[in-house]
Amino acid sequence: MKNGKTYLPKTEEIKRKWHFIDADGQVLGRLAVRVAALLRGKRKAIYTSHVDCGDFVVVTNLGKLVLTGKKLEQKTAFSFSGYPGGGKLTPYSTLMVENPQKAFRIAVKGMLPQNKLADKQMKRLKCFKDAEHIHQAQAVEK
Repeated sequence: MKNGKTYLPKTEEIKRKWHFIDADGQVLGRLAVRVAALLRGKRKAIYTSHVDCGDFVVVTNLGKLVLTGKKLEQKTAFSFSGYPGGGKLTPYSTLMVENPQKAFRIAVKGMLPQNKLADKQMKRLKCFKDAEHIHQAQAVEK
């Protein structure tokens, strides 16, 4: 760098791309790591941890995700209503059948930093149970 100054990207300079990922037959955790890195922008040359420079990610076929080992029977998702006694444990065996998007979002959210940027980054994640999605227009590269 010239004059010993560090470059910091400005919000106007950040160019966001669209990434389309097919989750058919992929492992839940390994895919969540890849998606979290894309949402944060870790592979970009302008990456800075306190600046939101990530891309949009569209993940399809989440109904065909795979969990390794005995996670399907043993792993549970916890939700809390806010009332006393309002805790609820849902086994992943039912969660993956009923709502695999929620299971994937939980995995990705856990791999993002626990700060205000994570909420902005999660808004750029688009999850779909089947191969059909509403973001075909963004697939065109110019």
